[in-house]
Amino acid sequence: MDSVTLIGIASIITAGLTMAIGSIGPALGEGRATQQALSAIAQQPDERGSITRTLFVSLAMIESIAIYCFVISMILIFANPFWDHVILKGG
Repeated sequence: MDSVTLIGIASIITAGLTMAIGSIGPALGEGRATQQALSAIAQQPDERGSITRTLFVSLAMIESIAIYCFVISMILIFANPFWDHVILKGG
């Protein structure tokens, strides 16, 4: 097995693990934030607008973690700098 194939296999496995692990945390965080927001709305229905607005901002921030993991996995698959390095070295 040559170096380019080995780097390709490692990149694909790493990209898959990045997406798998990187999406578990945000999913659990979004579920927990929604649970707490619904509980707060049930206790204080008059503050529904404020709680909902804060919830959407926090959900967007939590989701950005998953988006960063997606970007990293796409870089590993399509724009991997290690492939160019190995090809230039003649591997």
